[in-house]
Amino acid sequence: MSALLLYNQPSPQFDARQAQAIALLKRVAEAHGPLTQASSLGAEDMVVTHLVHLAGIESGVFVLDTGKLHTETLALIGKIEQRYSRSVEVYRPRNESVIKFVRQHGEEAMYQNVALRKQCCDIRKMEPLARALAGKGGWITGLRREQSSDRAAVPDVVQEAERIKVNPLADWTWGDVWHFIARHQLDHNALHDRFFPSIGCVPCTRAIAVGEDFRAGRWWWESSDLKECGLHVQPATTSLPPSETSPA
Repeated sequence: MSALLLYNQPSPQFDARQAQAIALLKRVAEAHGPLTQASSLGAEDMVVTHLVHLAGIESGVFVLDTGKLHTETLALIGKIEQRYSRSVEVYRPRNESVIKFVRQHGEEAMYQNVALRKQCCDIRKMEPLARALAGKGGWITGLRREQSSDRAAVPDVVQEAERIKVNPLADWTWGDVWHFIARHQLDHNALHDRFFPSIGCVPCTRAIAVGEDFRAGRWWWESSDLKECGLHVQPATTSLPPSETSPA
């Protein structure tokens, strides 16, 4: 089933949310550049890339290619580059670290226990993320409060230890996301048409069934409710209201 047909249901606040997201990006770019967008190439991040384009701000966009991504996910890199006439920066894990981990624990170490799964995430995501963010004044994500209970309090802007983090879709609904995709004729990950609302690495992602939580398909074998890899659970120092992102 087409995700566009299934999910294109904007909230009454859609137009206001779009305008607010663009205004927020402009304020943050002016006060905290240089910026970069962390893109998982899921629906939200395709929206964020286009919002950055509409805002007319200077921002890079990068992808963490873990070596375990779906072909449907990787296919979107070229589409972004073609549409926006720009390069997408791709960060990969250190080859020697991956080889050592796999030799010690096997290709399916993530299924053995939470500690090994997180170690895999550290090697394939967290270390490349540190390289992607080095020297940046801020980064942009597609986090939304509606995605999970762990993200229910996601602020629009967070002052982290070394940079600012902006979440322009924080108050958007899933229907808002897909209405934006339809309105602007954006490409989307083909896995969304197969009931993958949240898409990560191949061994760590599955489709969800009717009634399941939005992120139930991520690390589904774990009993923990915290469906995160570490990218968005790092300590933050201060949550800022959007008005405080403008220059003094």
